[in-house]
Amino acid sequence: MLSIVYPLYPMPCYNQNMITALSTTFWGRCLATVLMSMIPVGELRSGIPFGVGIGLPVWAALIASIIGNMIPIPFILIFLRRIFSWLKTFKKPGEWAAKLEKKGHLKGQKMTKYGSLGLMILVAIPLPGTGAWTGALVASVLEMDFKKAIWPITLGVCIAGFIVAGITYGVVSIF
Repeated sequence: MLSIVYPLYPMPCYNQNMITALSTTFWGRCLATVLMSMIPVGELRSGIPFGVGIGLPVWAALIASIIGNMIPIPFILIFLRRIFSWLKTFKKPGEWAAKLEKKGHLKGQKMTKYGSLGLMILVAIPLPGTGAWTGALVASVLEMDFKKAIWPITLGVCIAGFIVAGITYGVVSIF
């Protein structure tokens, strides 16, 4: 009975195999960097240093971070207004959606004067409160056309990526 509960041989741990693959192979590190760059707050500002920190060259971390940062953006541009409308049918989620819409309108007031260029600059500045997620929020709240929003956001992500990669490479080369 004891051998059934506590087997004498170790059971395979699939999670450990996955973690090992993500941390020991080049493509695994790239995938981990892509996933890290998809997170809303950090985006590629955290993805590039993360990728370099786990052993990727700066160029690979930059490419993986740009890809990861851009994966959620088309979905945000297409579906965010519908999601906000649905959330407003509930009390607490509706308050949260209204708060995000207000934030989008406030950022959008500064951006509307400059249009697509303003959107690109908003995304390109690698500081908290800016980035692709915020740019997509603003474009969605202002009901910008998908084609007019996706290119400035993509260009802004690339510019922010080069800025963060330059800073990361400078810090890494010092040490």
